[in-house]
Amino acid sequence: MIMSSDSRNIRLSICIATYNRAKYISETLDSIISQVNDDVEILVVDGASNDNTREIVEGYERLCPQLRYVRLPVKGGVDEDYAKAVELASGGYCWLMTDDDVLKDGAVKKVLNAIDKKYGLIIVNAEVRDIELKTLIEERRLKFNVDRIYKLADHHQFFVEMLDYLTFIGCVVIKKRLWNERDKAKYFGSLFIHVGVIFQEPIREDVLVIADPLISIRYANAQWKAREFEIWMFKWPNLVRSFTSYSDSDKSKSKAYSREAWKKLKMLVLYRGTGAYTKKEYDKWIKSRIRFGFKKLCSKMIAFVPCCLANLFCVVYLTVLRKDSKLTLVDLKSSSYYLLHCDSRTEV
Repeated sequence: MIMSSDSRNIRLSICIATYNRAKYISETLDSIISQVNDDVEILVVDGASNDNTREIVEGYERLCPQLRYVRLPVKGGVDEDYAKAVELASGGYCWLMTDDDVLKDGAVKKVLNAIDKKYGLIIVNAEVRDIELKTLIEERRLKFNVDRIYKLADHHQFFVEMLDYLTFIGCVVIKKRLWNERDKAKYFGSLFIHVGVIFQEPIREDVLVIADPLISIRYANAQWKAREFEIWMFKWPNLVRSFTSYSDSDKSKSKAYSREAWKKLKMLVLYRGTGAYTKKEYDKWIKSRIRFGFKKLCSKMIAFVPCCLANLFCVVYLTVLRKDSKLTLVDLKSSSYYLLHCDSRTEV
């Protein structure tokens, strides 16, 4: 008989914050439930979904004693909902799992083995697949084959090498005590509470990065697509700049993201090609930041270029000039995934 989470010694809580993911969350839960045992719990915090997410997850809850479903009365936002999930978790470690991606076979066992070694933070690698999870687009997001351990003395190296990847919250397995000791509320609304928790100051315990991909990411399925220009051009850089332990003088930040990328006309064309840069974005984010001159005129004109023409430029630029052959597998206009990982946040 499986006991309640209150009476069991929970080693790992898989914490899922969800909102309107009825179409995908069954696959996510299926991939997790098949791997859990008595010392693992699944905690789903629902930010007041208005689709049938509740009915689906409650159905799994009735069948799986390790699963707890908590429905919030109002939508709090992704940061607040993950913070609530960790607050309610019973485990010594919390895996901040996404609500539409899936775990690969053996993922939970591998993480539990890592937990035994008492790392403060565990980062797991991921592969990227199409939205139906049928076609492999990228074999591994982190391009190395051997696990890495970062000690306190390596915290700048960890920052530079992992910051971009850590925009994906599903890769984070963190010791709950470490999470609790750090400021969370400061990062509500940033959309990257986990990044704020990790980098607000160096982690004094060893950090493990698992090289084997343990998650399959569902490509082009981010719920924030309508805001991606704001997020990657302004919210993300502002968050990175806030980490005072990583100064501009040692180039840690400049290696980790591109400053004021919105000033680059190339970037505006790339975002226009995905449909993420329109007159609305120009009026709200660019117009007041460029006072006059040729660049301001060009910035405005780009917002009116037909998306199909800008998209053609993106494809030529990223496949011919950048030699990114993966774009032959997908429609670039459906997502800015490759723009974000090629040009927006890292220097090239």
